[in-house]
Amino acid sequence: MTGLESIGERKIIELILEQLGKMPKMPIPFGDDVSAFPLSGSQLLILKTDMLVDKTDVPLGMSLWQAARKAVVMNVSDFAAKGAEPKVILVSLGLPRNLSENDISEIGAGLNAGAREYGAYVVGGDTNEASDLVISLSVFGVAKKNSVMLRSGAKPGDLVAVTGFFGKTSAGLKILLDNFEASQKIREALVQSVLMPCARLKEGLALRETKAVTAAIDSSDGLAWSLHEISKASNVGFLIDRLPTAEEVKKFAETTGFDPLELTLYGGEEYELVLTITPKLWNKAEKAVEKVGGKLLQIGKVTAEKKVVLEIDRKRHLIEPRGWEHFRKSNV
Repeated sequence: MTGLESIGERKIIELILEQLGKMPKMPIPFGDDVSAFPLSGSQLLILKTDMLVDKTDVPLGMSLWQAARKAVVMNVSDFAAKGAEPKVILVSLGLPRNLSENDISEIGAGLNAGAREYGAYVVGGDTNEASDLVISLSVFGVAKKNSVMLRSGAKPGDLVAVTGFFGKTSAGLKILLDNFEASQKIREALVQSVLMPCARLKEGLALRETKAVTAAIDSSDGLAWSLHEISKASNVGFLIDRLPTAEEVKKFAETTGFDPLELTLYGGEEYELVLTITPKLWNKAEKAVEKVGGKLLQIGKVTAEKKVVLEIDRKRHLIEPRGWEHFRKSNV
């Protein structure tokens, strides 16, 4: 590999951060899901930017409306992981000149649908000509300083939880991109997870109020990578003993020969929350999530040993720190 392929997105970010002056008393450190700026009193301005690029983020079968909505979901999911509420969105569009008027209307409608789905508004932006479709969003909201759920607070003995089952997008992409077959019911569930992802904003806001969460992250880079990110930020390890594999993924794996463990751990773009919970507040957290129509699945516990381990049938295996990463030649 040559050029950026040889180092990947995460190393690129490290190299850029080395050149930046660090703002004094940053409320949220570099490397978390969102950024922040202190306002008056205990209020924080929460900021997030993320871009969707046609070549890397829009699979075959996804409409422009769905792509624009997904651009919103990508950003809102990071707000959900911090327990912060998005309020307004700025949009920058890079548009190939071969798009039609109907295409532009479809993009606008998808942006509006995504924003309103999560209680936010698009309030402005910019357009420019580009060789590939680029939808770049900057999202703004507010939160109280002591209510933001960072990646860095996990403690040994805490419970590990997620807000849903994993592997559906990995399997769905194999159907869309590689033409793997599945029954109609399984295919619809897996493909839908790719085309119409959902951010767990209601769950994140509900969990914020419980004070039960010690660390949180959005799982868009995959379950394995998310666990390693919390491990690094909190200086802890994990023992995962209940792998949250979706039933549709198990059935897909049975008929195609794929490893369900690989699909579950090393995919991406699932937009679930990965959390650590204070044990004595587990019931409170579980009830809060159920009250807003979600679910909280316990999958393991936090350990003092700084390893991320999966236990299956009393055998332990290291979970590798890999998942989706831009610029790499191949991803799971």
